[in-house]
Amino acid sequence: MSKDLRAETIFRPADHVAIIMDGNGRWATNRGLPRLVGHRKGAERVRQIVRAAPGLGIRWLTLYAFSTENWKRSTEEVLGLMAIFARYIEREADRLAGEGVRMRFIGERSRLDPKLQRLMAGIEARTAGNDRLNLTVAINYGGRDEIVRATRKIAEEVANGLLRPSDLTEAALAARLDTGGLPDPDLVVRTSGETRTSNFLPWQAAYAEYEFTETLWPDFTPDELGAMINRYSNRERRFGAVIA
Repeated sequence: MSKDLRAETIFRPADHVAIIMDGNGRWATNRGLPRLVGHRKGAERVRQIVRAAPGLGIRWLTLYAFSTENWKRSTEEVLGLMAIFARYIEREADRLAGEGVRMRFIGERSRLDPKLQRLMAGIEARTAGNDRLNLTVAINYGGRDEIVRATRKIAEEVANGLLRPSDLTEAALAARLDTGGLPDPDLVVRTSGETRTSNFLPWQAAYAEYEFTETLWPDFTPDELGAMINRYSNRERRFGAVIA
């Protein structure tokens, strides 16, 4: 293997970090508090991690906020979470825009409250020209659902004569995912001690490195994230190749 290829395959910076933010409810329960208190505390942690991300060398940050499976929770908790999402956008819009953060959302939006959908579209438009940090939030997101929706788009295009089956490639499918145009994550982090991926970016994270921590999301600090990034930077990433 050439020296140039070796340089391409090892010791890359963690430009794109994706986080499964787990443990808000347990954080609150452990303290004898309602679960929504934990979710509000988790929103405060989002604010801190977003502010710290550029200083950690992160250019792309993707956060898993609400999955397609989370609708199974109590109506009170679901409504409370939606209110927290809306409040975060309203309160953080000026700061995010002023600090050069571009905010985007992935997931199926039609089931969300119309007001929340308007807020999401508004902040996406307002921050579209920013590039200091690309913040993507997954709401009503499920990886399998995303792939099914992308496949449906392709089937419709083929049926309408806009796409030939022979034109279907990995790149063509990736372009039709919610994350079309975004780079794949380098590092995926999950908090709270769980070690499953929970249907988060299954296509995009095929070659990502993973870090799992016992820390509950409301207690997860930029210092802990920084330590993970340091460990990541010292890992060899072969992408299927053999490095001599």
